[in-house]
Amino acid sequence: MPARTGTDIELRIHTSITPFDVAAEHWFPAAAGFVVTVIVHIVDATTGGPRHLPPTEPAEWARAIFTTAGASHEYFLGAVDPNTGTHRRGQLAYRLYLDTDRQPTPVPRDLVTCPHYLLSAIDGRESITITTTA
Repeated sequence: MPARTGTDIELRIHTSITPFDVAAEHWFPAAAGFVVTVIVHIVDATTGGPRHLPPTEPAEWARAIFTTAGASHEYFLGAVDPNTGTHRRGQLAYRLYLDTDRQPTPVPRDLVTCPHYLLSAIDGRESITITTTA
């Protein structure tokens, strides 16, 4: 889809849901649930190559996707592969963790491969400005 805030920029949004099950360790309790990942690829509409776009619009799309789960623990990971923590040019990653009852939960420490920043702390906004029809 064309970006609203950039010229000749296209957003390609990928989502996934993956179960997790972390065994208890000496200092950490066991944790199980689901990881909802949103990756926004920011590309040139003509060439398909990576482009820069401030994170405001990609964050709005991630928030719009996460609100279907009643999210309160949305995380911004940055320009990284969320599974390895390595830098990925032209993409921004977001995550939401749900417990086995599908309720938002803080990120389990054993699953962290890169810094997780609370999305609400990044820009201080609580509302979503993208209107969805689904």
